[in-house]
Amino acid sequence: MRPIIAAVTLQVLSAAAGPAASLDALELLQTVHLQAETHHVQGIEIQDNRLWVTSVDVRNKKGLLLEFRLPDGKLNRSIELQDGSRYHPGGISADSTSLWIPIAEYRPQSTSLIEKRNKSTLALEHRFSVQDHIGCIAVTPDFLVGGNWDARHLYVWDHRGKLIRKVPNPSGNAFQDLKFRDRKLVGGGLLADKSGAIDWLEFPSLMSVRRLTTAKTDRGVVYTHEGMTLLGDKLYLLPEDGPSRLFVFRMPD
Repeated sequence: MRPIIAAVTLQVLSAAAGPAASLDALELLQTVHLQAETHHVQGIEIQDNRLWVTSVDVRNKKGLLLEFRLPDGKLNRSIELQDGSRYHPGGISADSTSLWIPIAEYRPQSTSLIEKRNKSTLALEHRFSVQDHIGCIAVTPDFLVGGNWDARHLYVWDHRGKLIRKVPNPSGNAFQDLKFRDRKLVGGGLLADKSGAIDWLEFPSLMSVRRLTTAKTDRGVVYTHEGMTLLGDKLYLLPEDGPSRLFVFRMPD
């Protein structure tokens, strides 16, 4: 598979070249108050009325995976995610049966473990190490795509952890949470001016095809400050540390 990806010329399009929009134009469908301490929120994923949240208990140096019930926001269960000095779980992604979670040291240019955990039991199924801080990850049918600290570079691995490619992130967006939807990478994060945006990048070319700019919550937190995921025609954002609120928007066709 390496020659296919290596042969692709990376191209960067201005956000103006594709459809641009603002979160302000989207309909806010629901705001869910999560009924448990979330500490420092990182990533989210949703499926079958379950919301998974990764977070960091900074004071106690613990990483957490929390599973909430929707739509009431009650906590179903939680487990700790850490390995020695690695206690910073980042943005997560799910496939049909598993959750993929990066767990890093809490500093740039450090080390990480990429864990695959069963969605039903949360048991560890597989993991591999990376010599960098990986802060978010997306899963495609054939590959994993991870962003390092501030997503300055994107890594591509196969599902066993073999490195296929490492490239600069062409979007200029410091992705906090990264997903793969409709053959595109979708990343939510912060721009250089600290404003927020969600970017859609074609994969594997990484051409920018869309940008959705975001404002701030009524608590003054950028909507894409942390957790982001999409399911069907809904966009889910979890920007705030505890007490955390899940914002559900309707995406236009």
